[in-house]
Amino acid sequence: MSTNDAQQRVLDGTLWDDFCDALKEAGKVVHSEKAPSDVFNKAEGYRYLTRLLRAGLESFLEHGDPAFPELRCPAHTTIKLGADNPDNFYQNASIDPRYDYRITGTRGSVDYLGFGTVINRYATGGGMKTTGWLDSRQIDIDDEGRFEIIVSQTQKPGNWLAMGPETNAINIRQTFQDRTSEKAAEIEIARIGAEKERPAPFTAERLERGLAGATMFLQGTTQLFEGWAESFLPTLNEIAPADQAYCQSIGGDPNIYYFHSAWQLADDEVLVLHAKKIPECQTWNFQLDNWWMESLDYRYHTVHVNKHTAHYEADGSVRVIVSHDDPGLPNWIETAGHSLGTLCWRWIGADEHPPVDAVVMKRADLR
Repeated sequence: MSTNDAQQRVLDGTLWDDFCDALKEAGKVVHSEKAPSDVFNKAEGYRYLTRLLRAGLESFLEHGDPAFPELRCPAHTTIKLGADNPDNFYQNASIDPRYDYRITGTRGSVDYLGFGTVINRYATGGGMKTTGWLDSRQIDIDDEGRFEIIVSQTQKPGNWLAMGPETNAINIRQTFQDRTSEKAAEIEIARIGAEKERPAPFTAERLERGLAGATMFLQGTTQLFEGWAESFLPTLNEIAPADQAYCQSIGGDPNIYYFHSAWQLADDEVLVLHAKKIPECQTWNFQLDNWWMESLDYRYHTVHVNKHTAHYEADGSVRVIVSHDDPGLPNWIETAGHSLGTLCWRWIGADEHPPVDAVVMKRADLR
């Protein structure tokens, strides 16, 4: 659309009307055929829409200029999507393969630090493809914990993170084992050569692109993950290996082997998980999510467990109890008022990926 068209659409208000119409259309995902039909889950669904709208506006409208990238946190305690990991601190920035970028930072003591360039097509329902990957084990870091990474299409000396011709974003994952004792990495990104430049003033075209991108992201992402939740129903209350290629195609970490499924418990039921073998790995974790694939509220409830926080049996195995109330046993995962949802188990940095058993039983029969 031309500059004059965008300006006219701002002047006459049709740009805003179209934005509001797109939001109304996005709301239909809450009434998907296999989605829960009760008021509690629908209310969470509409809240989920508001959360992803905020994410879309931040990404496409406020921080969408790859000439002046800014690292932002796209998933946190009140913006959640795609089984977001409660152990993670996520960061993201828009980039353009026509430019080269410099990432600088200090390592901190966080257990895991990974950088990935991606082709992010969530706005069109196409997921997210990784085009380059680097984690802290591969990065040269000086004695004071400082590092520098060059991000570009052509290989550079030192720490180099590759881009492809369609790369449009960079994702950073910091994975904690114990947030109370580990220090996060401090990271900045800048376009090389932009030191003396300034962004151009805001325009009608940028508003149009930003609002359109935000609503396309909202529609594409919510439909993608609602459809994924529906696909878990055949393995209800199991810890089922996911399609790993698909996980990577929508932005999964290359170091992770994923298990995904749906869960549902009556008031008097519990779900007991048993990881009989814990492989050599950087870490592992389990988390409980709602139907919309949002992690449950880990600010106030224990909804996940990891390698560091878990209680281990005498034989080295781990038993996890998903229960509506406290069973008086270790590794209790709270349902936080939910009776159904989705779940995720991750083996991270493991050479093997043993199965995890799951069984539903009556609360009264739990020992």
